[in-house]
Amino acid sequence: MKKVLLFALTGVMVFSLTGCGGGKKDSGNDKEASAGEVVVYNWGEYMDPDVLDEFEEETGIKVVYDEFETNEIMYPKVEAGAVSYDVVCPSDYMIQKMIENDLLAELNFDNIPNIKNIDEEYMKWSEEFDPGNKYSVPYCWGTVGILYNKTMVDGPVTSWDILWDEKYKDNILMQDSVRDALGVALKRLGYSLNSTSEDEIAEATQTLIDQKPLVQAYVIDQVRDKMIGDEAAIGVIYSGEAIYTQRENENLEYVIPDEGSNVWLDNWVIPKNAKNKENAEKFINFLCKPEIALKNFDYITYSTPNKAARELIEDEEIRNSTIAFPTSDMTKNCETFQYLGDDIDNMYTEYWNKVKSS
Repeated sequence: MKKVLLFALTGVMVFSLTGCGGGKKDSGNDKEASAGEVVVYNWGEYMDPDVLDEFEEETGIKVVYDEFETNEIMYPKVEAGAVSYDVVCPSDYMIQKMIENDLLAELNFDNIPNIKNIDEEYMKWSEEFDPGNKYSVPYCWGTVGILYNKTMVDGPVTSWDILWDEKYKDNILMQDSVRDALGVALKRLGYSLNSTSEDEIAEATQTLIDQKPLVQAYVIDQVRDKMIGDEAAIGVIYSGEAIYTQRENENLEYVIPDEGSNVWLDNWVIPKNAKNKENAEKFINFLCKPEIALKNFDYITYSTPNKAARELIEDEEIRNSTIAFPTSDMTKNCETFQYLGDDIDNMYTEYWNKVKSS
């Protein structure tokens, strides 16, 4: 979702498969020439380029690939229809918004038989924003939690409360994100991170204002770098980033607090104005192949919902990692972000601005 992807690109690039995979040239094959194309819109650095090569080689379908940095950049482009994207990878709450605004086509699952490889648990989570799983197929997922340095923090971390502990003043990193920051405060107070109650949001805002003197910085991707460099003791981070940090600093530990947190999903959808819907469904089906899902997991480090791909992971430590694949007990109090409507979104932004300006 709103995540910071490892080594995310800062621009939007559009390129065909020949630009992504190392120079596959036009073979002149009539079958390939008649197979058409598929226009893909995805997060930056969110797919192994070799996968695109393999898809084109297997199907003869040309891939035109476009990247975005945030859901909020992606949405107006799809809504305006200036580019007829065939496959897009939004996050949970944005998928809900796109469904409510009638921007998505229902999927023909006869063309996506490999959906059988997606674990039922993630299909259930998807139903929170895509009732009946009519419009989307899970691609990557993860959680938001606390990353802490075991040499700088006393005892195991189990609660969001530690982010308000004066003992760690100037050693706390918070996410510079309205829903992530307020979500932490809301869950700490026992509320839903999708609260629409102004009283609850106001209370959460005040706790963030109270916390502010303890916070070293509100950051995004810098959480990773600062924690690796021992520049802070505690930080709020995405699970995929946590996996990377542990490879670089063995003293770092990741936990989902007992009060619960955010479970996010990025799913594939097909816009209603897609010109190549059948090719789009072939593309989604290809990505659900176990060996392809595994290749993408290895490339981007964010967790795969593909149970068959997980079984193919050779590194036992990664395959059994509770950061990459937390147990259902660890996520029992977690929620996906939901689209709450523009008025509520504006209210969240208004209260977040109070935190930033205090």
